[in-house]
Amino acid sequence: MGRKPTIDRKELARLVTEGRSVQELAAHFGVSESGVLQAKRAAGLAKPMLDHSAALPWKLARAHSQSGPATNLRNLSAAAQGKPPAAERLNTALRWAQRLVDSGLDIRYDAAEGFSEIPAPPSDSHIANVLDAARKALEAR
Repeated sequence: MGRKPTIDRKELARLVTEGRSVQELAAHFGVSESGVLQAKRAAGLAKPMLDHSAALPWKLARAHSQSGPATNLRNLSAAAQGKPPAAERLNTALRWAQRLVDSGLDIRYDAAEGFSEIPAPPSDSHIANVLDAARKALEAR
C-alpha cells in the first residue's frame, strides 16, 4: 500500500491565490477533490460555511432537503448572515415568508410528511422570526 499524497500548505495557498479551481488543485497534487477541500479547510483557506440551523432547526429527511420551504428558509438564513442569494431567489423567499406571516401562518416539519403550513403561535412564529432576521440584515447593508 502506497503512502498518502501530501499537500504542501504554502504551495496550496499560492495556487488558491492564483485562482486555481478545486479540480485543478486535485490534479496538481494527485489527490481527490475532497482531499483538496479538506486541505483548504485545514489551512484556513476555505470560505466559512453559513450555519442555517436557526432557520432549519429540524433534521431534514433527504427527500425534503431541496423542497421549496427548505430552500426558502436557507435563502433567508443566508441573507440574515450577510450573504444573500441571487436577487430572484431572495425575492422568492421574502415573498413566501411574508405571505405566511400576513396569513397568520407558520411552518411545521415532520420527517415523514415534510413541511406544512400551520396557524402561527401568537407569540413566537418561526417564519416571522426568520423573516425579521433577514430583513434586519438586508436593511443594515
